[in-house]
Amino acid sequence: MVTAETAVVLPVLLLVLVCAVAAVIVVGAQLRCVDAAREGARAASRGETDAVVAELAGGVAPDGAVTAVQPEGERVRVTVSVEVSPLGPVPLRTRVSAEAVAQREPGGTW
Repeated sequence: MVTAETAVVLPVLLLVLVCAVAAVIVVGAQLRCVDAAREGARAASRGETDAVVAELAGGVAPDGAVTAVQPEGERVRVTVSVEVSPLGPVPLRTRVSAEAVAQREPGGTW
């Protein structure tokens, strides 16, 4: 009887484990996007060029991330987004993104 119950419950436990691993992968990518957006916003607030901002943010962001810099008067907004495939070869993809806004520093070249 215990063997039959184990045979029924084991696939459910494996599914829960796979879902938990996928969630950790997505949350990890989200946190890396947040860090990259903040790094890019700090660089942009100092007056760095868009190419330098994208390079700095790309060093922190997950592979394949896209960085966008949008000046907004005295502020600058940096958005980092990436598509994540949490289950590897399974065709399930989700997009995560983060943005950060920073005040431009006085005396910066912008």
